[in-house]
Amino acid sequence: MQMNKLLQTVVNQNASDILLTVGCKPMLRLNGRLVPLNTKVLEPDDTIALMKSIASERCQQELQKVGSSDFGFSFGDQARFRVSIFKQRGYTALALRLIPNRLLTFREIGLSESIQKLLYRPRGLFLVTGPTGSGKSTTLATMIDYINTNRDCHIITIEDPIEYFHNHKRCVITQRELGVDVPSFAEGLRRALRQDPDVILVGELRDLETIETAISAAETGHIVFGTLHTNSAEGTINRIVDAFPERQQEQIRIQLASNLIAVLCQALIPDVTGKGRVAAFEIMVHTSAISNLIRMQKVYQIESEIQTGSKHGMILLDDSLAQLYHAGKITEDEAINRSRNPEDLREKLREPPRLAAGQTQPKAAGGGGGRKPSVQLESAVAHKK
Repeated sequence: MQMNKLLQTVVNQNASDILLTVGCKPMLRLNGRLVPLNTKVLEPDDTIALMKSIASERCQQELQKVGSSDFGFSFGDQARFRVSIFKQRGYTALALRLIPNRLLTFREIGLSESIQKLLYRPRGLFLVTGPTGSGKSTTLATMIDYINTNRDCHIITIEDPIEYFHNHKRCVITQRELGVDVPSFAEGLRRALRQDPDVILVGELRDLETIETAISAAETGHIVFGTLHTNSAEGTINRIVDAFPERQQEQIRIQLASNLIAVLCQALIPDVTGKGRVAAFEIMVHTSAISNLIRMQKVYQIESEIQTGSKHGMILLDDSLAQLYHAGKITEDEAINRSRNPEDLREKLREPPRLAAGQTQPKAAGGGGGRKPSVQLESAVAHKK
């Protein structure tokens, strides 16, 4: 079994991921669902050989030492893949995520022009949140590309691993990878402040030191982008504040109240055709009212402020789901399943559709769409259907 044949199948089927584990067939993730390739069940020697065909010596040593390693690589000029190799039951396993070469536009993602205006802010913290596989990296890459196209900046990204490659346009873009260029997010962010940045992207705000340094960087005159695995604007604020010791939380609330640009929470949802996915968003934009709620420990009232903040480009997740349903993009069941207030959303789905000012109807974002319920491996190792 050859890795290049497997990767070509992923690209051709427009799958989002491929999982390679001993004891089962290679599995593609199509539209959020796992579909087996019609080929042999993987044996221990298969996954070891597949891993060695793409992993550097450094990553192989890390796998043996700590049990896992992450990296990215280019598949010719067709795509890039983000890879996690790891041990399970003593065997080698791999998870590879497809990163398309083409960057999406704001319209293709489904974000309004109000978000573009926020990217001209001189400083502040912009958080993109959501569960794994929700398209956060795709959204951030689109934002970075927009700045690269329209502004004169030095952009520094700190990623684990580097996913989208950015060419220099109007900006100088410096991309640093954990384990290759820098040992940690916190160290990379701290060093970045001495490298004349205008914009800094931190792949993940995963620890207290990184969060604290990111907030300080935003406060001292930089735009800082970061990600968290939270599902709402309210939950994002609470997650950041709760990461700090109680004696520091009041100061962090004051810093967030002054320096937060926006929180964008997103989820990818199967569309009505079953052949693609669309993004639903919750968007909170910094206003004096939002700032006051954060400062006064009234984060629980943020939802009401978002609901009445459409003129600023704000929207609640349930309202975004309702828009997608009325636009014929998703089914009622999918909307209800993703809702935070299912009973309230049922009522909204029966009301006439309402669009926020400047809101565009979302198209597919991230992941990719499949074509059929079972997939034939496009290689010499494929069996007959």
